[in-house]
Amino acid sequence: MLKITVLVSGNGTNLQAIIDKIEHKEIRNTELVGVISNNPNAYALERAKKHGIPAKCISPKSFETREQFHQALLEVVNAWKTDLIVLAGYLVILPKAMVEAYSSRIINIHPSLIPSFCGQGFYGLKVHEAVLARGVKVTGATVHFVDGGTDTGPISLQKAVEVKEDDTPEALQKRVMEQAEWEILPKAIDMIANGKIKVIGNKVQKVK
Repeated sequence: MLKITVLVSGNGTNLQAIIDKIEHKEIRNTELVGVISNNPNAYALERAKKHGIPAKCISPKSFETREQFHQALLEVVNAWKTDLIVLAGYLVILPKAMVEAYSSRIINIHPSLIPSFCGQGFYGLKVHEAVLARGVKVTGATVHFVDGGTDTGPISLQKAVEVKEDDTPEALQKRVMEQAEWEILPKAIDMIANGKIKVIGNKVQKVK
């Protein structure tokens, strides 16, 4: 049984997709052992509590130093005996110690087709604003493993989404979530939990 901890900063729509698909057994052999947010007002924490999932706010603002925050975050993740950390809209840079301790065991969902519209400064609505400003016809979402860079780790899944001429950033964001993010993030977790993919070097390979 794969034990996952989800880190999230906001509303938690991707978290909800994970919860729903675990409950409907579309994500198999997986237990959601906890949810952590840096934001005490994140609705994601309420979503977790409604389903009986442990939920904690661990905010950098509650600690005197960044090192103390990093230590507290790592301690909770370890205490839950986490096998896989899932970043579902988590807007805090992970400590190096966590990335190293959980090498090839952290995944992130990004709202574009990496390597387009990713890296420093590309998050949330800013991604979709940049997509529309550039005039591209197709965008999408990517699930990737986390390494020491920003959106640079091995890619596990991607799904394309059409950009429409009358799109606003908000409309495009909603379509990317509904048509791509809520599908490929749960699917990636299921594949990891059931030994269908593995990381070799900087690539993800499917296991037959």
